[in-house]
Amino acid sequence: MAVAAVSRPLISLTLPQDRSGRLTMQVMAAVAGSILLALSAKVTVPFWPVPMTLQVLAVFLIGAAYGRNLAVATLLLYLAEGAAGLPVFATGAGLAYMAGPTGGYLVGFVVAAAIAGWAADRGLDRNPLKLFGAMLVGELAILGLGAAWLAVLFGAEKAVAFGVGPFIVTDIVKVALAAAIVPAVWGLLARFKV
Repeated sequence: MAVAAVSRPLISLTLPQDRSGRLTMQVMAAVAGSILLALSAKVTVPFWPVPMTLQVLAVFLIGAAYGRNLAVATLLLYLAEGAAGLPVFATGAGLAYMAGPTGGYLVGFVVAAAIAGWAADRGLDRNPLKLFGAMLVGELAILGLGAAWLAVLFGAEKAVAFGVGPFIVTDIVKVALAAAIVPAVWGLLARFKV
């Protein structure tokens, strides 16, 4: 079975060729991505035990725009900021908050960003249907890991009722938006031959 050739995600268009300039831009992109995640966490609809936020959209946009390695680094930076007590999460901060009801979703965000980034690294970010399929797998990882951790805390029935059900429709909309935005940006860039 042949492995798909590695392509270049959107972020690669802004990265300089020299090693130190490239590293500087990647660090700046990771910080910008963590800020985007923090801002998206603050757009909330209160639910129990986990609030609904725009983070899923941000996670998939970062994954598809940054590629796997930089996306994972960005999500790990975001988690480190939250673990250190910075107010980057929806309703709290610190290690105790991360071990609470949102813990599984936070781990799922890293996995989902890796999946979306992997798809972008292979050029799937140019096709909205292929990107949607990859992102849907990432969404299943978010909901699966989130529900699994909620099941540990509250039991399986509550995990599905409160940790999966309320999020299915809105998260699919967010996945569809992300899967449409990134290929549209590629299309604009091609039109202007950037």
